[in-house]
Amino acid sequence: MSILLSALPILLLIWAMTKRHSVPSHIALPSTALLVAAIQYGYFEADVRLMLANSVAGILSVLTPISIVAGAILLNRVLFYSGAEAVLSRWLKSVSQNKVAQLMIIGWAFAFMIEGASGFGTPAAIAAPILIGLGFPILPVAILTLTMNSIPVSFGAVGTPIWFGLSGLSLTTSSLHEVAQHTALLNMLAAFVVPIMALRFVVSWQDIRSNLVFILLSILSCTVPYVLVAQWNLEFPALVGGAVGVMLSVILATRGVGLATSTTGQNSDAVLDSREVVKALSPFMFLIAILLLTRLPSVGLKQWLNSTMPIGQWSSYIGEFEVSRSLVLGLQNILGTDISWQYKSLYVPALIPFVLVVFVCVPLFRMSLQQVKLAIKDTGSRLRLPCVSLIGALVMVNLMMQGEASSPMFLIAQGFSQVLGESWAYTAALLGALGSFFSGSATVSNLTFGAIQLDIAQSVGLPVGLILALQSAGAAMGNMVCINNIIAVSTIVGISNKEGVIIMRTLRPMLAYALIAALYSYGFLWLF
Repeated sequence: MSILLSALPILLLIWAMTKRHSVPSHIALPSTALLVAAIQYGYFEADVRLMLANSVAGILSVLTPISIVAGAILLNRVLFYSGAEAVLSRWLKSVSQNKVAQLMIIGWAFAFMIEGASGFGTPAAIAAPILIGLGFPILPVAILTLTMNSIPVSFGAVGTPIWFGLSGLSLTTSSLHEVAQHTALLNMLAAFVVPIMALRFVVSWQDIRSNLVFILLSILSCTVPYVLVAQWNLEFPALVGGAVGVMLSVILATRGVGLATSTTGQNSDAVLDSREVVKALSPFMFLIAILLLTRLPSVGLKQWLNSTMPIGQWSSYIGEFEVSRSLVLGLQNILGTDISWQYKSLYVPALIPFVLVVFVCVPLFRMSLQQVKLAIKDTGSRLRLPCVSLIGALVMVNLMMQGEASSPMFLIAQGFSQVLGESWAYTAALLGALGSFFSGSATVSNLTFGAIQLDIAQSVGLPVGLILALQSAGAAMGNMVCINNIIAVSTIVGISNKEGVIIMRTLRPMLAYALIAALYSYGFLWLF
């Protein structure tokens, strides 16, 4: 009964958002949060004050995703009104007029590199508008970018899901590297299927077949260095893989390697001054450079931007509010509980790098005051309903996780493990995906379910390195169906009430990914 009631809100949410006349996310998600609250109070007899504190923390937590989305939209609108987006479109057409090549360069390799540097849903947020500027249809592009942005996620944001997401498990260095190696290899195998399924949302099977050699070479240009770097390093597999992939994919496309001859070659109308192209690309160069400088521990900025040393403290009936020297905002002991909230103003990729790059772009592209106002107005107009949706999602997640080992989320996980026993290896990735589906983060999924995956592996005698790799890969594949990411990308590209449609379509490649993970587990267990 407990497991059934725990799963009921999830099942109703999926039904409401995917049925023929779907319920908009700004209605479905807050309604589901209320249902979870009712079940927690009525059946699990949860503490009301703790529920209210979790709700407050969930509402405040919206600041993180909504500020990232706002920054991404603002940069996109600045590039649009400045004309830089049009220049990029013409340049990409000059590299190749082939649609598959353009999708692989931007939707696959470029997004792969951005994920390696930043994560937080920024790859799809940046890649989707560029592809739409090239003339691709909006909804299919949103689905493609969400699907593509899965393989690199395990090592996104300079490897945060691995080295930080599994940090609480007291693994040895060699064990952590074993997890990384399994994860990279599993993701590489999935990369032979997932990007092709993503392409099918936008182009025909005929286009895919006639350009299959280029597609495979572009996939390998990212995943081979990705796997090689993962053999000894936890931070750079996705970043290095993406950077190498972008360069090789552009070179291959320029020379027409593996592309249908009828759609490749130079377009005489698209010849551009190289300085104009560099100028249009410079915001992305700035973006990546700033992300690297602020994410690499060796530089020193990361530690400073995350400093929580308070410079001011205020107490109220809600809790104890703090501001650090790095503008980290915090609310401790919310409503007298041990629940807290934190927002790292300078580390969350919103003010830095998005808004900072916008400040550089305005004089760089000689934008008028009217153009800047239009960019800001466009940004604000897109955020109201997504903000409501995200509040519902985050409150729901906090309430689902209230109760620790007896929380609805953990009861669902334990129910699966008890039924499956040693067969858990074939479905372990789905638990990682469930964590990302709710939390919007592979790192949070690993933090949340890493411990239970470890316990299950040890209790039923499964290889720990394999099971934690399945958790990590599962958290990455869950990015495709993640509610937060879907809302974010939908907001950025300007589509509404399509969340259910997107979930239904991205579910197929996610299940294919899960099948590959199961086959990988079977092969490993059979061999060893």
